[in-house]
Amino acid sequence: MTEPRKLFIKTYGCQMNVYDSERMAEAMGASGYVTTDTPESADMILLNTCHIREKAAEKVYSELGRLKPLKDLNPELKIGIAGCVAQAEGAEIMRRAPVVDLVVGPQTYHRLPAMEAAVRAGERPVDTEFPSEDKFEHLPKGPRAGRGVAAFLTVQEGCDKFCAFCVVPYTRGAEVSRPAERILREARDLVARGVREITLLGQNVNGYHGEGMDGRDWSLARLVRELAEIEDLWRIRYTTSHPNDMTDDLIAAHGEVDKLMPYLHLPVQSGSDKILKAMNRKHTAAHYLAVLERLRDVRPDLAVSGDFIVGFPGEDDADFEATLDLVRAVGYHSAFSFKYSARPGTPAAERPVLPDVILNARLHRLQAVITQQQRMVQESMVGRDVTVLFEKAARMPGQMVGKSDYLHAVHVTDDALAPGMLRRVRITESMTNSLNGVLL
Repeated sequence: MTEPRKLFIKTYGCQMNVYDSERMAEAMGASGYVTTDTPESADMILLNTCHIREKAAEKVYSELGRLKPLKDLNPELKIGIAGCVAQAEGAEIMRRAPVVDLVVGPQTYHRLPAMEAAVRAGERPVDTEFPSEDKFEHLPKGPRAGRGVAAFLTVQEGCDKFCAFCVVPYTRGAEVSRPAERILREARDLVARGVREITLLGQNVNGYHGEGMDGRDWSLARLVRELAEIEDLWRIRYTTSHPNDMTDDLIAAHGEVDKLMPYLHLPVQSGSDKILKAMNRKHTAAHYLAVLERLRDVRPDLAVSGDFIVGFPGEDDADFEATLDLVRAVGYHSAFSFKYSARPGTPAAERPVLPDVILNARLHRLQAVITQQQRMVQESMVGRDVTVLFEKAARMPGQMVGKSDYLHAVHVTDDALAPGMLRRVRITESMTNSLNGVLL
């Protein structure tokens, strides 16, 4: 019996790329591939890339340099570049890196099996189109791989916001929302395979406006309410959101839908109105804070995380202090913060960049405030009772780890636990990036 061919996928960047990698593995599974954990054992290697951060393309070329000896040892090994760097720089990758056999963008990975067949026929295909067909409907319809207890589900792609620093509109295209019926079908399939928590994904997920079964456009709130009717789906989350799309019905859902978890990732990027305008964010700091106030009115225990860019072109000391003031006003459970780096092709890329010494100093100050807030939040959890969905064994014997309602990692040592259990836990200790607790 012929051994199945093996596929290794390395995923960079956001949760949407994680979801895409899973679907690429399923697409190639229909062509006889099984996944492997090591590139050395692979017959095909896919790098699913992200174009958001600084020197994204150079990181891809560095990885290709590490993979080249594998290709030298096994000329039959196929190497493909997928994702947003592929979309942005596909032709340049093929010119600069002869080791690459194919390039596929994030909207066309359903065509991977045909592209792999073309490689075996001696071609080097590049597909970075924005096709009219729904890629999700062209992926395999048969039995899919087993899942853990938590899964991602893409409901919306692309972005029409055109923030001055962001490449997403150019690499993922305009906003497109999947029809609600297809999302519900996929969610039921996930639940049937043991998934109990689903995180809805989109570059601008709360801008969701997919066609509903009644022929009308549904909002994200309507979609969440329908998903909540799936009996064995216990938890619903969504990410990433824009403040301008926190609609009345979505805010209300946070207070009315028990399965919608009390956690929200709502990026703001800066606390300075001047910088927000330069970023083309189309909202003010006051608007952002007002949205959070309304959300906390309906869900007082809401945990909030955010994104921040320090040193955006034109940011002065007063602008940065305004960001620190906003952080202190919100009280973040966690936040991601980055030094500004110019992304080629974006409007901000033409503006003068601040000296690195200023960027580093501001990032250090911001992260110190965020870390202090995160520590205070975690310490405030000690003595509280939370619900934890246990996902897997942890490092210590008999220990399991899962996520609380507020997305904290929680460790519990108890032989009665197993993946997929939802249990009440009393928090007993705050660690650096997690909590310890005991079963109630």
